[in-house]
Amino acid sequence: MQPKRHTARETAGRYRTRMRARGFRPIQLWVPDTRSPKFAAECRRQSLLVARNAEGDIEAFLETAARQVEGWK
Repeated sequence: MQPKRHTARETAGRYRTRMRARGFRPIQLWVPDTRSPKFAAECRRQSLLVARNAEGDIEAFLETAARQVEGWK
């Protein structure tokens, strides 16, 4: 007699049950589709906006941010 094969739904259900027993709860996250042409266009648009700003402003911002990170030199 062969062992019973579980469906993907059964396997996922058992996994969820184990995780809940350990004190976790499931969440669902929606993130941008990085393969989308719209995503690439938005990245380019934002990059061009940043590039238009004075380089000194960006450097000053990065220096200020770096000083706020503990242990950063």
